[in-house]
Parts: sequence; C-alpha cells; structure tokens
Amino acid sequence: MIILGINAYHADASAAILVNGKLIAATEEERFTRTKHWAGFPVQAIQFCLKEADVSLDEVNYISIGRDPKAKFNRKMLFMLQSPLAVFNYARKRFLNAKQVLSIADELLKVDPSANKATLGSKIQNVEHHRSHLASAFYPSPYEEAAILSIDGAGDFTTTMLARGKGTDIEVLEDLDFPHSVGVFYSAMTQLLGFPYYGDEYKIMGLAPYGEPKYVDKLRDVVQLIPGGLFKLNLSYFQSPHKGYVHYSDDYMPLVHPLFNEKMEAKFGKVRKKEQELTQYHKDLAASVQRYTEEIIFHVLTYLHQKTGLTKVCIAGGVAQNSVANGKITSNTPFTEVYIPSAGHDAGISMGSAYWVAHMVAGQKRSEAVYNANTGSHFSNEFIKAECDRLNLSYRELPDAELYAQIVACLTDGGVVGWFNGRAEFGPRALGGRSIIADPRRSDAKEILNLKIKRRESFRPFAPSILKEEVPNWFERNEPVPFMEKVFPIRKEKQSEIPAVTHADGSGRLQTVDAAYSPRYHALITEFFKQTGVPILLNTSFNENEPIVNAPEEAISCYLRTSMDMLVMENIVLSRK
Repeated sequence: MIILGINAYHADASAAILVNGKLIAATEEERFTRTKHWAGFPVQAIQFCLKEADVSLDEVNYISIGRDPKAKFNRKMLFMLQSPLAVFNYARKRFLNAKQVLSIADELLKVDPSANKATLGSKIQNVEHHRSHLASAFYPSPYEEAAILSIDGAGDFTTTMLARGKGTDIEVLEDLDFPHSVGVFYSAMTQLLGFPYYGDEYKIMGLAPYGEPKYVDKLRDVVQLIPGGLFKLNLSYFQSPHKGYVHYSDDYMPLVHPLFNEKMEAKFGKVRKKEQELTQYHKDLAASVQRYTEEIIFHVLTYLHQKTGLTKVCIAGGVAQNSVANGKITSNTPFTEVYIPSAGHDAGISMGSAYWVAHMVAGQKRSEAVYNANTGSHFSNEFIKAECDRLNLSYRELPDAELYAQIVACLTDGGVVGWFNGRAEFGPRALGGRSIIADPRRSDAKEILNLKIKRRESFRPFAPSILKEEVPNWFERNEPVPFMEKVFPIRKEKQSEIPAVTHADGSGRLQTVDAAYSPRYHALITEFFKQTGVPILLNTSFNENEPIVNAPEEAISCYLRTSMDMLVMENIVLSRK
C-alpha cells in the first residue's frame, strides 16, 4: 500500500510518502526552490519521495491532498454573506481554487509524464486541513490512545480542533471556526511589534524573555477565555476577518494581511516601524503576549483533558511550534506526556493527510513511532567529492574517529562548523542533519555566529543539542525532546558553563540526541563531552537567510560566502586553515 501525501498551493508546500504505513520520505518544496515557505505545487518534493520509495506514480494507491474545499461549506457561506466584498473575493478564490484542484492531475503529470492521467483522479483523497494535522501528530506518536489538539491560524475555515485517538481511529470531538484563532492573535501582535512577514512569530518568543509580562490583563479583553470551553477573539480589535488571513503572491509567496486595527493601536501603542528601536515597552509587550498565549493554550488543553480523561496528548498546527509553551505543558495542565511531530507546522500536512488515508480510509495498521526527522535528501561521500572536484575545491576525507577529533579541536578553538550529515530533516529545525555547530561554553559564540554567518537579531537565542542520557544533569525537566520542540529551564548551577545556549531567562530550546536515531551526531557530541566535560553543542540551522541547505552545492555556497571555519559533509572536510 503506497500513499503519497501532498501539501499544495498552501504555505510550506511539501510531500511525503508511506509504504505499508511506514514513512519513507518527507520534505518541503522550499528545500529545492530555495524560497522560504514556498506555496506552489511541490513537483520536486514529490519526485524526491517517489525516487526514495522507488515507485512510479502509477504504482501509488492513493494521493492525499491536505485540504478539503468542501469542508464547512455552509458555515463559510454564512460567514461570507455578511460582507458583499467578501462574497466577491470568496467567489474569485473559489474559482481559482477550483482551477487548481482540476489542475492537480496535470501537475502530477509534470512529476511523472509517463503516468496514466485517466487513473490519477480516482486516486486523489482530500483530507481536511486540521484532520491532517491531527493525523500528523497522533499516528507517528508512541501512544495507543491519546488526546489530540490541532491549533493554528486557520485552515479549511477551522482554527482549533480537539480529538481523541485510539489505535487507528481518530474521533473529532469539537472544533472552532475562523476568525476565532490563537494564531491570528499571535500574528497580529507580531505585526504590531514590527515583524510583518509570514513566519515572524518565532521572533516574539525570542524577544519575550527580555521583558516582563506587565500587560497580560489588558490582553484578556482581546482574547476572551470561555469558562469550561475554548476562547473567542474580541473582533473589535482586528481588521475585518472578511479580508482574509494569509494570501499568496503570483510567485507563490505567503503574505499576511495587516490583522489589527486602530483600536488595538490605541490600547497597545502604534505599530513599531522597522527602523525603530526595540524599547523596553516592546519587550514587555512581547513577554505579555507570550505569557497570555501560554495561558490560552493551557486553558484549551485543560478543556481537552476534561473531555477525554486522558493524560497523553499529541499536538500539531502552527501554534504547536511555540516551543516555550510546549515546555510548560506537563507542569501547567493535567497531561503528563506530550508528542509533537518534527513538522507540526503546515509542511506536516502532507505527512498527516497520508497517515489519515492510510488508517482512516485504507484501514492499515500503525507502524512504529517516529522519533527521527531525517526523511529528506542524502548524499554519498563519492557524490560530495565529485561536487568539490567540479568546483576545484581542496578537501580531505577522514574516518569518523579522526573526523570527530578535528571538529572538536576546531570548535574549542572558537571555530564555527557546518555539519552536513545523513538525511535532511523534515520541519523547520536543524537536528544534526543540516546544522551549524559551535562551542556552547563560549560567551562570545552568539556574537561570532551572527558576525560570521547568521546576521540575525541579537535577541534570538541559539539552541543546545544534548546527549539524551545527560539531560537530567543540565535541565530542570527530563522529557524526550527529539525535535527541539520544547524549551526547558537550564539548571542554575550549569548556566554559566554554557552561556552561548542559555537564553535571557535561563532557558534553552533543547534537542535530546539519541544514539539510536542520530548515531554520528551523538558520537560527535560524545567526543566533545570527553574533551570538555560538556555533553552539549550549540546547534543552529545550516543557512544564511534562506531555507536550510539541502544539497552539497548549497552547503558549499553558504560556506564560501560566509566566514565559517570548517565545512564537514559526511566524511569530507573543507577548512580555511
């Protein structure tokens, strides 16, 4: 049973493929187009998945699309009828959407021109956006039974969906319609703080620890918690929801409409301009937005627990990328175990829709739990050497033991290393497949990285990759965090030892590195541990204001145009010394 999952014409376009219920490959189209959040039809991602599974399009049994234009049709129409302009815009979008849906078979022929077009249409299964998120969180989890939450900006007219998963079945319990959305609230406040682009929300998480949550009570009128229930937006603070949320440019770039109005500015101050300094007020407002968002998430999860009585929860959706909130769930809700997939954002829709079809349509048994995000591109030493030869670059090929020793020597000497190892990760986090690494003990490591490579805002933290077995010795909480999806407090007595990965509030967005799933990255950190007594590396994504590198040519290009000290691709080493 072969199921191809697709997220198309939506931000973070992607593809994934399951064979007999097992995830064989998954990747975002942006890794190939080199355009962040690209939202067209993921031709190259699909081609990659078919190649990894060694199948043709004709051999695929089902093609799942992570959206359903028919979902909540009556509710959408009632909403649209409230505004004549909205009716016009909606009709136009429906026309364009219908054209896209009708063109999927034609687009698939670009993937595999030899495919039988007559049979493609019968293979397509539309899976509603949030059901795809639910499936992406529950089916790869280790739980036989769990509560499930999908929570984001909006998708198929839904913003929040509560469910229960048991075995191969997912039962939807309740959902919330657009525009009442935590994602819309967080994005609106992100814009107000001067970060207007799609995907900028993570900057508020980074900024929040520099402030105090002084304005939480003022925010309670903007998003109102419903006792014994969910929440609702006070729409008087927002632009008309009939203008929509996310729209797309002609070149498939996601864009976010301005979401707040004059009343929001009157209450919280005028929007910060790009050139304006970040004042303490801005930092305090960011801290307040983050704190209140956490409160909303915990409120929703407590309600979900009341509805299910379960203690394990699986979470997906854009809001599930809030790693600060994720790290506090087990201490602020009745849930004791939390699973969040590596691609909890919209790229995971492809994987989730495929899982939904596998279990809810095809009746397949569940496969093993997924703790490894490395489902993307991979390259041999021979391929990498040929690429270096083509570019006339000098390199060395080293066995693992010597390689790890030389990397550690470079790191402890203040060097920055590009680490290109095995398969690329699926999702927004670099997890030891496409990472830039540095010595976490250096107080100047953040400045070095921003000067040499990243060139990003100084308030944004860098993450610690830690040996899984060492977590209790360095962090106040000990939970598996394979996908860097949670932030935990670092033990006070350890913070001074690893200043480069200790944020302003003494926390770290950690990745627990398991030898069973990341053997080479684990071995490298182990070597660093032996030489320094610290079982941690500073880990940030291998990129420079672009999607994370995918192929050796992109890694080499990043290395050459920055001041990176060493580039390691599998066993091939390029060095400036």
